[in-house]
Amino acid sequence: MQPPIPERLTPQPTGGLIVTFKPGVDHAAQAQCLHDCIGPQARSFSTTSDDLADIDAATTAVLLDDSGVAIILDRDESPEIQARLLAADQIAEVRPEFWMFALDQFQDTGAATWGLQATGALTSPFTGQGIDLCVLDTGIDLQHPDFLTRAITQRSFVAAEDVMDGNGHGTHCAGTAAGPRPKGDTPRYGAAPNANLHVGKVLSNAGSGRERDIIAGMLWAINAGCEVISMSLGRAVAAGEGPSPDYARIGALALQRGSLIIAAAGNDSARRYGHIAPVGAPANSPAIMAVAAVDQALDVAEFSCGGVNPQGGEVDIAAPGVGIYSASPRPEMYRILRGTSMACPHVAGLAALLAESDPGLRGQALWDGLTRTVRKLPLPARDVGAGLALAPGGGAIA
Repeated sequence: MQPPIPERLTPQPTGGLIVTFKPGVDHAAQAQCLHDCIGPQARSFSTTSDDLADIDAATTAVLLDDSGVAIILDRDESPEIQARLLAADQIAEVRPEFWMFALDQFQDTGAATWGLQATGALTSPFTGQGIDLCVLDTGIDLQHPDFLTRAITQRSFVAAEDVMDGNGHGTHCAGTAAGPRPKGDTPRYGAAPNANLHVGKVLSNAGSGRERDIIAGMLWAINAGCEVISMSLGRAVAAGEGPSPDYARIGALALQRGSLIIAAAGNDSARRYGHIAPVGAPANSPAIMAVAAVDQALDVAEFSCGGVNPQGGEVDIAAPGVGIYSASPRPEMYRILRGTSMACPHVAGLAALLAESDPGLRGQALWDGLTRTVRKLPLPARDVGAGLALAPGGGAIA
């Protein structure tokens, strides 16, 4: 059954809880703790063989792979369950599960493929060949002519919806990250056209998704060995709010296994009025790369969130995020959008190019390589991090 879709106000709890165990607590001890606190209906879950949509109504909690993270499913007695869990020595944090949203903003004007020119992707000798790149979003239009013959590893984590994109956000992001070299007069818009594309649908056709599905998608991509994972989604956070340990745990797991998670910083600023909103979740995790957006003048985008919170809330890197031309589900075919959602897959595609250029650049080394080879911008690191992401061997426009 499809869960109800919330109004787009953030943050909004789903009714579930997310539990993070302390480091060093093994899987068996985690499972026993859940059993003691919640009952025998708690079960283990593997993103490689199980599906959250198939969990029966009697299940009260799922322990996700070996991530040290568990999801307590929607329960009327969540406050009582939360109190019991917080009293357990094995548990580091229990917090509400929130809805997350596609971070999109529309703009009808802008130069097609200017982002690929600015980052040097158009002239890079690398194409992402042999690199597994995963886009976690609203899915993809598998029948789009630019993707129709593409071999795409796919999976939906959204109940009652297949991977076909009924929203458009996911198709656009997948196109920017790894769209093919189109034929005819359609300009190139994909940074890594020869990457092995994986698509995990973690947001519904309405553009929203529960954290349990997003976390399951992250683990699926990590377990699939994806070197690059792109997430143009998130929620707003409050000033002074720190990162959640669950995302910090999963981000660190990704780096250890040779994967790099890249996430949109968020679109909640109104810079013309002097308001700079903090980097949203999950991009505010210290183990997840937060991407800000710049415009055609390489100035920070008006909406782009900034690094105003400590302990992982920094912006790490910047990429084109205004007037971005990419694929759109049929019959529209192509669309120009703006947002940090559009900047994030630029960095993901560039990361695939860099990973192809050097087999030693995986996980943390890939992160370091991206931030080391940027174009420095005359802007605060609060707004653009290390600078503008660049393709290896490419000639970026001045």
